[in-house]
Amino acid sequence: MPTEPVLELNDATVVLGGQRVLDGVTLSIRAGEHAAIVGPNGSGKSSLVKLLTHQYRALHREGAPPVRVLGRDRWNVTELRSRMGIVSPDLQHRFVGGSSMGRLRGLDVVLSGFFASEVLFFHHEVTAEMRERAGEALERVGASHLGEKPLAAMSTGEARRVLIARALAPGPGVLVLDEPTTGLDLVARHAFMERVRGVAQAGTTVLLITHHVEEIVPEIDRVILLRRGRVALDGPKREVLTSASLSAAYSSPLTLEERAGWYSARLG
Repeated sequence: MPTEPVLELNDATVVLGGQRVLDGVTLSIRAGEHAAIVGPNGSGKSSLVKLLTHQYRALHREGAPPVRVLGRDRWNVTELRSRMGIVSPDLQHRFVGGSSMGRLRGLDVVLSGFFASEVLFFHHEVTAEMRERAGEALERVGASHLGEKPLAAMSTGEARRVLIARALAPGPGVLVLDEPTTGLDLVARHAFMERVRGVAQAGTTVLLITHHVEEIVPEIDRVILLRRGRVALDGPKREVLTSASLSAAYSSPLTLEERAGWYSARLG
């Protein structure tokens, strides 16, 4: 029996500065379905993420709501961010350079996910259950040893793993990875994506937003290709990821190769 969609866009259009950064985007991602949204810079990937997190608003239209997340079109933003786990370089920058100045320990960073905040305030009531779930989330991503380490003292890869644990601890309906390997070296990127594979295999819905086909793990079987704010292609990975489709999306001749479920692209 088909599962309910966790994310839905219905003819969603976002206008910024008089320009349509998203133009009539329609898509639906169901629970347990792992998908990647791929496209060059300026294709609308970041705008789509901000639309899902209610940072951007779609133009009002008659009929079905343009955006539904976890079955609802109206959310308290704080509640939504605790129900939809997000990992991004921007989030990491806010933690390290924000009011906490990176002094939070790994465990505290994970606990902050229950409150959709970037620090633990005095009014936050951290329960024993939250601590247990935070510890389990750190263990799940192989980061238990980082629980007492200050975020500012971690490598980029270590911090990114802690942020995955932060996203997973509250039990989100979907894990959104927005350009998640930015700033990671080759070894750290491989280790990070292996953790993502484990999350997907455990059943959490994974939505990956990237312009690197090398980041699309084998567990992701659906690819949505964006171009100039529109969905250019949407379907099974093997049908969407072709040399011709990528060349058209990136306006440059690209050759795509696949080996053991992993993809790579090169110019020419």
